[in-house]
Amino acid sequence: MRETTTVRSKPLLRPVRPVGWWFDALLLAGLVALTVALANGHLFGLDRAVADWSDAHRPAVAYWVARILNYLGQGTPLTLIAAGLGVLLAVRLRSVRPLLPPVVAFAFTYLTIGPLKVWTARPAPSAATREPFLPPEQTLPLFQDDLPLRFAQSYPSGHVANAIVWYGVIALLLAPLLRCYGRTIPPRLVTVVRIVPPLVVLCTTTYLGWHWLTDSVAGLLLGLLLDRLLHRLPWDDLPLPARLRAWDRPFTSYP
Repeated sequence: MRETTTVRSKPLLRPVRPVGWWFDALLLAGLVALTVALANGHLFGLDRAVADWSDAHRPAVAYWVARILNYLGQGTPLTLIAAGLGVLLAVRLRSVRPLLPPVVAFAFTYLTIGPLKVWTARPAPSAATREPFLPPEQTLPLFQDDLPLRFAQSYPSGHVANAIVWYGVIALLLAPLLRCYGRTIPPRLVTVVRIVPPLVVLCTTTYLGWHWLTDSVAGLLLGLLLDRLLHRLPWDDLPLPARLRAWDRPFTSYP
């Protein structure tokens, strides 16, 4: 095991795919364009059509299957799982660095998803059939600041964004943790962990009427953007205080 790390004076960003910042800019531009379109009343027909189809094709069995699968995107359990993996890896390597991804991921999601929900103030499709029982046409627009906050937090989908971010962090921590015990995780399985749960959450949260389709797409764009930022960070080379030098060992490049 490496006992120390050589911290670069200027840590280099880690590579992501697709390479380059152009894809990040594309994701951000897509999120902005989608928000502007909705703010101007566009895409409501698409949202309504998908919501109406879901309402008409939701038997009890499908409802409960979708509801159970939607738990894959619960932010709090995912946060605890990622934090637990970080603690296990930190203890195993005697390094504080595995704790950094869960902490930074929590900060990223806390500072983006919640504020965007509050700012856009959009009801969910279910707001027409449950409290506050809005007229169907009033459930679609953004910026309904006159509604109580708990009824206007649909855009973007936090389930989708959280799933992308947290499964990415879990995959990042799981591979080095398994290596500590002489095991490896196939790259394809890592890809499955990072892709399948967010797609399941996107489909189920839209199918259940908990979010409009465009809410889920916005969550997808935001989640991918945050995920790329997190995976760019050079976790093994970020400067740490001198007092943590005894617990300063790499984990993404271990062993």
